[in-house]
Amino acid sequence: MTDKTVGILGGMGPEATVDLMQRIIRLTPALDDIDHIHCIVDNNPKVPSRIKAIIEGDGEDPGPCMADMGRRLETFGADFLVIACNTAHYYYNAVRDAVNIPVIHMIDLVACHVKKNFPDQDKIGILASPAVAMTGLYTSRFKKLNIKDIWPDPEHQESLFKVIKAVKKGDTGSKVCENYKKACKNLQAKGAISAVVACTELSALDTPLPLNTIDAAQVLAMKIVQMAR
Repeated sequence: MTDKTVGILGGMGPEATVDLMQRIIRLTPALDDIDHIHCIVDNNPKVPSRIKAIIEGDGEDPGPCMADMGRRLETFGADFLVIACNTAHYYYNAVRDAVNIPVIHMIDLVACHVKKNFPDQDKIGILASPAVAMTGLYTSRFKKLNIKDIWPDPEHQESLFKVIKAVKKGDTGSKVCENYKKACKNLQAKGAISAVVACTELSALDTPLPLNTIDAAQVLAMKIVQMAR
């Protein structure tokens, strides 16, 4: 059977896209180059800001740009598409409607993964940008599965947003990691046993955390390998 080619809508941000690709490589059983998965990647940091469009409310709609990326990836030979950003899934329909190939929905994937692998947990922490909270991307899906999503208190959520911005700037230092851990401890204090790492910038922060985490980027990478192989 011929392996399938994945098309990755990336650049949101660039480091998070590279992190996803590294995860795909690590998860792929390979003895040589030829055993790895063919990835066509549009690592496009020029996608209009999701923060300006969603949080600030005065930014350009990223949907048309993402739809164009999807069409190009399909033209280049992708058999299916993924979006390497949690927040950008707010524009998932724009991409899906622009192409004739499957588009994996990372948020749905993660919600089903949590329900299947943690059936006894009726609440789950969320580590993400405020835009993910505002759009209800995870909230609506977990509600259908009778799982309550728990978010950091406002001051910790604001600190977490600064962590995400720092990673986008290339800062992954000890202070950034410490603020990330504080947000995790806040979720623990609110009763969360586990949390979804629902921002690909946070996924790129390779640091031990004080609570069990389900990394959205890792769940997506596993699905990519499964579909491609």
